[in-house]
Parts: sequence; C-alpha cells; structure tokens
Amino acid sequence: MSNREPGFETLAIHAGAQPDPATGARITPIYQTSSFVFDDVDHAASLFGLQAFGNIYTRITNPTTAVLEERVAALEGGTAALAVASGHAAQLIVMHALMQPGDEFVAARKLYGGSINQFGQSFKSFDWHVKWADGLSADDFEKAITPKTKAIFIESLANPGGVVMDINGIAEVARKYHIPLVVDNTMATPYLCRPIEHGADIVVSSLTKFLGGHGNSMGGIIVDGGTFDWSKDDRYPILSEPRPEYNDMVLHETFGNFAFAIACRVLGLRDLGPAISPFNSFQILTGIETLPLRMERHCENAMTVAKHLQGHDKVAWVSYAGLDDDPHHALQKQYLPKGAGAVFTFGVKGGYQAGIDLVANVEIFSHLANIGDTRSLIIHPASTTHRQLDDEQKEAAGAGGDVVRLSVGIESVEDLIADLDQALKQL
Repeated sequence: MSNREPGFETLAIHAGAQPDPATGARITPIYQTSSFVFDDVDHAASLFGLQAFGNIYTRITNPTTAVLEERVAALEGGTAALAVASGHAAQLIVMHALMQPGDEFVAARKLYGGSINQFGQSFKSFDWHVKWADGLSADDFEKAITPKTKAIFIESLANPGGVVMDINGIAEVARKYHIPLVVDNTMATPYLCRPIEHGADIVVSSLTKFLGGHGNSMGGIIVDGGTFDWSKDDRYPILSEPRPEYNDMVLHETFGNFAFAIACRVLGLRDLGPAISPFNSFQILTGIETLPLRMERHCENAMTVAKHLQGHDKVAWVSYAGLDDDPHHALQKQYLPKGAGAVFTFGVKGGYQAGIDLVANVEIFSHLANIGDTRSLIIHPASTTHRQLDDEQKEAAGAGGDVVRLSVGIESVEDLIADLDQALKQL
C-alpha cells in the first residue's frame, strides 16, 4: 500500500468516507435517526463515560456528520473537528470552552458584521467581553491583551473587504502570551489557506458558505489544530481540571492533542445543543467534493470582475487582494498563493443611495445576505449585514455607505460583467 500523502482534491472526495458496511453504498448515507441502540449496559456506560467512542444521540454524534468532521479536519490539517448548526454556533461553542465569566478576548475589527454583533452584544450575556484590535498589525493585537485575555480571534480573509490577515505575526503574539489563536477560515477555505500551518490553534468556518457551496444547507465547524498546551497553566479549566460530569476526568490528559474538539463536543454541544442535521451534513459533504474546482473558478472570475471594475467610471475604488496594487497583495501571495478568493468590495460613486440603487438594478447577481454560493451574490453591507453598527463601526469594519460587496460565482464571467455594467449605467 502506498505511503503517499493524498492530495487536497483526493481528500475532498475521500477523507473520512468508506463504503457503507451494511449495504455497500458508496456515498455516505444519511443516518436520519435521533438515537442509537447500545450493545448492552456495559457498552452504554462506556459511551456515556467517554471510555469508548460511538453514537448515543444525534445531538452529540452522528455517522453522517462524523464523515463531514473527519473530512474537514483532514483538509485543514487538524487533529479533529466538530460540526454544528451554523458558523455562529461554532463561535459560541469555541468561546464556551475557552472563557469564564469576566474573561476577555481580542478580535480584529475587520470581521463579518454578524460576528461583530455576536461578540460585542450577545456575548455580554455570558459576561464575556471583546476588546477590538483597531488595526491589522500584530502590534495592534498585542496592545489589546490584558491578564484576562483568553483568545485572539481573526478571519484569515476578512469579510466583507477581502483583507488578508498576517496570521504568522498574530500567532507569534498569541504564543508569547500563551493564548490560543482562533481563525475564521470561511472566506478562504482550506483550499486557499490552511491557518494551522501558519500558527493558528483553532479554526472555525461557516459550512454554509464555500465548503457547502450551493446555498442549500446551514452548518458550522470547529477544527482543533492540536497545537495548544491546555495544561501549561490553570487558565483553561474546562480542559485542564477534573470534570465532575465524567468522574473527574481531565480532558487534556485523556485526549491529548484533540482534547479541545472533545471538550467542545461533550461540554459545549451536548449542553448548549446547536446540532447540525444529518441531512445538512450530507449536503455539505457533497458540496465539498467539488470545492477545489469551484474555488479555482471563483478566484478566476473574481479577478476578472475586479479588474473590470477598476476601470469603470462609476466605481471609485476596488478592494481585492488579488490586484497587484492592492495593499494586501503581498500577504495574499504569502498566505493564499492559489488566489484571493471570491468576495471583495468596491466603492460606488454616489455613496449610500447609489449602493442601494445598484443592488436593485442587477439581474444575474442575487441580492441576499450570503457568500460562497455557486451563484453570484451582491449586497450593500451598510444597509443590511452591518446595519446594526454605527457609522464609525461600519467604516472600521470596511462597510461604509458607498461599499458594495460581491461574492462572485462560477457563471460565465462575461455575463457577470455585462450585468454589472447595465446596473451601473442606470445610476
């Protein structure tokens, strides 16, 4: 048997999957069941006590979802993964494992608007507090760290502006203070960027976006990089101290380099409950099989559209890291050498109202709050995804009044350019 390490494209199709042992079905079946039969009382006890791996209840584990988890872990280069109901659920479960009441974490201001609201508003109910890194350099993150800081959170490729973060530099700061670096890799996907290779400890993604790729299923995922020493001190008690629910088991001692994924599953998902449905896991698995092909076309089309808009008389500026003159182009070459992704922003002349009018004029582009679909999508963030922010926060997040965000799909690029041209002409 060959010892060759499988390529990304091979992993996207085969990782985690085998023909079904009961039926011989080649595609992973949808195990649409709420619960599973135990062999006997001892088997049940070993499952509930974490002495054995297996299925108890679909809220915690499911065979279809297990294949999805193993596949994404393989693509990201992690030790284990946990799939949940959405990207937001993934972020909640991660912070539940890291934070105690009164704790803080540092996050980049360049984030998806929903994350900004989740961190700045909803997390207050747990007495978790975000401190914002105002700039993009590692120094900006270091300045925000206090003795209460338990994590650093960034996006590898920031939504909505497509800004590329200096993962290595920020990871060095995290290691200096023994803080895990959490990277949202939704926009880049592991095809374009593998943050764990650049120093990330935990990766989260919305499976709803490029990984699923077809806009038909919600999901989120947490990937454990297996790189963080949870027992170095007492700052992460969920992993380093005895758990009374499991006969005083210390999760990091028992599970080693995939202990964080276990903690998220048996302490977060089990009790908070944001489980992904087996049907959605199946849909997303099917989407992942074509991820490499789709991302190549997404990037190719996005570059063509961005270059076209750069020369348009109704467009003030274009922010796309793939462009040679973009300030983040060097970081794109370092962290995303295969391409700068499918999502970028541009400024339409005429400001806020012109942005609203533009999204009303398109015909092929769909006006909706999503990214990562095979279809091309458009939105005016200031009036939608970032509406809850004040003007200063919108500007800091890259969602000012003139900003329009595109998620460029895999249609014929000539049709996409023609659609934008006719819509811009009407302004």
